[in-house]
Amino acid sequence: MEDILTNLETYGYIVLFLYSFGGGFVALVGAGVLSYTGHMDLTSSILVAFVANFLGDVMLFYMGRYNKKQVMAYLHKHKRKLALSHILMKKHGSWVVFLQKYVYGIKTLIPLAIGLTKYDLKKFIILNFFASALWALSIGAASYMAGEVIKSAYETIAERPYIAPLVLFSIIGGVWWYLSAKTKR
Repeated sequence: MEDILTNLETYGYIVLFLYSFGGGFVALVGAGVLSYTGHMDLTSSILVAFVANFLGDVMLFYMGRYNKKQVMAYLHKHKRKLALSHILMKKHGSWVVFLQKYVYGIKTLIPLAIGLTKYDLKKFIILNFFASALWALSIGAASYMAGEVIKSAYETIAERPYIAPLVLFSIIGGVWWYLSAKTKR
C-alpha cells in the first residue's frame, strides 16, 4: 500500500491531468481525498484538474467545429444523447457549459455538440474557463472536506467487498435510467 501512495505522490498529478482532460471527476475526488491524507497538495490538484478540463473541452469544441465528418461518424451511435445535448442548449442556453461538467454521460458530448453549431468560439472559451474553474474548485474542495467520510467508506468496502458491486450497479442503473428517460422521443 505504501508503494502505491509513493507512486501517487510521484505520478498522481500526471494521472490527474490525463484523466481530467476527458472528464476527471473520479480522479479529482481521489486527489482531494489524497490531499486530505497529506499525500498530494489540494491547490496543485485543483489547478491541474482545472487546466486539463479546460483544455479538453476546448479541444472537443474545436473537433466539433472543424472535423464535423469525423465527429459525426463517432456520434452516429449517440444520436439520442446528441439530441439531449441540443435540447439542453436550447432550454438552458449558456448555462449548459456549466451544467455539463457535473453530468456524467453528456460531459464529452456537449462541447462536441456546441462545436457543431454556430456558437461563438470566444464565448465558449470564456464560459468554459469559468465553468472549469468552478468545477475544479467545488469538486476538489468538497472531496477534501469529505475526506474522512470517503476514507471510512473505502475501509468499509474493503472489509465487505460485496458492497462495491451493489453501489456500482446502482449508480450505473441510475445514470442509464436518467439518460433513457431524458432521450425518449
